[in-house]
Amino acid sequence: MDRLIHIEKVSDIPAVYQNTPISLLLEYHNLNRRFENYTNAQILIGMCMDHRNNLNLPDKFSYRIRTGGANLRYSEFKVSYAISIGGIKHIALIAHSDCGMVNLMSKKEQFIQKLSKNGGWTLEQAEEHFNNYAPMFEINNEIDFVLSETLRLRRRYPKVQIAPIYYNIEDNLLYLIKES
Repeated sequence: MDRLIHIEKVSDIPAVYQNTPISLLLEYHNLNRRFENYTNAQILIGMCMDHRNNLNLPDKFSYRIRTGGANLRYSEFKVSYAISIGGIKHIALIAHSDCGMVNLMSKKEQFIQKLSKNGGWTLEQAEEHFNNYAPMFEINNEIDFVLSETLRLRRRYPKVQIAPIYYNIEDNLLYLIKES
């Protein structure tokens, strides 16, 4: 956890993010900033689809893309749409603790059995599906992955400010991730 910046007050937010929608995201969620009214999204939030991640934000404040592990590699057209048509200039990439995409290969048998039982697939279909897609979505470590995804997106969209953030499901708070 020494890689995380705890946000307990506005002054904890690094200067590079002050007076940006990234700061507002942190203030709304962690500091209970009074909600403002928005007519247009201010930020794109890429975060995991996990049901334990719930953000405290005003209506219409953000576009959100929820995908396993906050992996936006296969949602890039949606990111481009938010930037071009939506005018987005800030992205928050939010990883979280206890992510199911970490060590996904260890869940292979459970995935196959439950997809067969709950989804009506044959065991063979479920195994083929897992083998085809799990390598694209497995991550080794939540923090390392979101940092690498941040760097990838910064190269792709050099005029967009992108912040790597960590959602701790134990305390439901957001933490900025220190970049080295």
